[in-house]
Amino acid sequence: MSKVADSIRRGLREAVAYAEGKADESAYRVRVPEKIDVKAIRASLDMTQEEFAGRFGFSVNTLRHWEQGSRQPEGPTRAYLLVIERAPKVVQKALQAV
Repeated sequence: MSKVADSIRRGLREAVAYAEGKADESAYRVRVPEKIDVKAIRASLDMTQEEFAGRFGFSVNTLRHWEQGSRQPEGPTRAYLLVIERAPKVVQKALQAV
């Protein structure tokens, strides 16, 4: 078997273990907080809910639920919000229509 195929298999096994909560999280460099203060991120960008949702691809209703605390963003969305918080201009540039 090729090294590439072995690497892909290993990566898939690790991804499944992580998704199932069986992975050793200390082995991963990425740390995404369990809770994200979406309202604080939006406020720091001085945007309305409508502006923030439209700019970054969220529904306004979902954004409101997050800000009211009735729901929390899930894993990949928390990571995306963290990137928005740290590099909003980069995200906006990446999302611009070509």
